[in-house]
Amino acid sequence: MRDFVLRTLLTGFSLWIATLIVSGLYFDFGDVHSWWAKCGIVVLVAVVFGLVNAVVKPIVQILSIPLYILTLGLIHIIINALMLELTSWLTRNVFPWGLEVERFWWTAIFGALVISVVGWLTAILLPDDVDTLYS
Repeated sequence: MRDFVLRTLLTGFSLWIATLIVSGLYFDFGDVHSWWAKCGIVVLVAVVFGLVNAVVKPIVQILSIPLYILTLGLIHIIINALMLELTSWLTRNVFPWGLEVERFWWTAIFGALVISVVGWLTAILLPDDVDTLYS
């Protein structure tokens, strides 16, 4: 459970950093003005993003194996951008708040790159085992 919470918080942090760096990628908080409620929305969007990556992404990756071979793996960036776009679509249509991606081509691709890099850096900085995190 702690591992899930930690990964969700790190994903939320990655999404937040991406919204700061990439123009056209932002959180739509609706009528929420409280700082804590905004943090909760970021965490809930991170949960949706994690579910999309856990359920949809493996199916898309298996179906796109020929594209992985043809593009020498560069299709992975496009698939990550598609998962970000799907998360945006889900949060916009299910909740009154969510993640907004203005354009797929540059915004979603750069956002996916930033999220991947920030996630990679946080994975390097934190140990693999959550039980040794506080030792």
